[in-house]
Amino acid sequence: MSMMATREAYGKALVEFGEDKRIVVFDADLSGSTNTAKFKAAYPERFFDMGIAEANMTAVAAGMATTGKIAFISSFATFASMRNCEQVRNSVCYPDLDVKICATHAGLSVGEDGASHQCLEDIAVMRAIPNIKVVCPADGASTRMAIKAAIETHGPFYIRLGRSKVASVYGEYGDDIPFTIGKANTLREGKDITVIATGLMVQTALEACDILTSRGISARVLDMHTIKPIDREAVIKAASETRVIVTAEEHTVNGGLGSAVAEVVCESCPCKVIRFGVNDRFGKSGTPAALFEEYKLTANDLADVCGNALK
Repeated sequence: MSMMATREAYGKALVEFGEDKRIVVFDADLSGSTNTAKFKAAYPERFFDMGIAEANMTAVAAGMATTGKIAFISSFATFASMRNCEQVRNSVCYPDLDVKICATHAGLSVGEDGASHQCLEDIAVMRAIPNIKVVCPADGASTRMAIKAAIETHGPFYIRLGRSKVASVYGEYGDDIPFTIGKANTLREGKDITVIATGLMVQTALEACDILTSRGISARVLDMHTIKPIDREAVIKAASETRVIVTAEEHTVNGGLGSAVAEVVCESCPCKVIRFGVNDRFGKSGTPAALFEEYKLTANDLADVCGNALK
């Protein structure tokens, strides 16, 4: 099974689509880690390293966007979303500019860098801001399609990417995967319970689905790669056709995917919703595998939560 970090797929996509001269790329002294260095090597005249100054980077990118450029800005998620929040809100989203915030090193899978760098609040912060789309792809192929969609769609994006290599969900890195902003992908059909996952938790949900099948439980799995705008139709369908919805995210359960799904369910088609994620805690330093065990975010944990929800 092929493995690729979504940040690596991001760097490859920037180079692939970089022939479009409207694209400019900014980084905050992390281009090796965010993989924007690939774009720098291919198109040095359209790459700008702004140093450790995310707010300035965002303001300059916003200025460039007013001239017709499509600006990609990158840093670690904790800096791109939270250190940078005022500029994202006022300089990018309020004027609805073509700035794409591609935040790498999100979630617990940052690993040994510890709590200061394991951003678990960014989806909640970003989805509260008007005009911005929030996307969290599961693998390399869907990351490529997310970048392509961001280029083709006017306005601000927050695209959440990871540090660790993840297993492929959609196969080869190409054009033939289903990806539409605001539309979830159904990866497994099921009638008892629906697991709605985002990011690397999609792989976990698929593993949990296999465990549930062995227990005689039929689980539907949705890849909710777009958290804002949420696919209301897919959520309502799941709420009306299965007994329980469990959301799965590498993020705090407060304000993220689980909250977005619960809002739709409460407003439109009430059913039981369980939010599976980090329960109001900061991260810790450790290997990703050890952290997922510590925070009970493994496939076995998810399968147990799903099974208990149906009792």
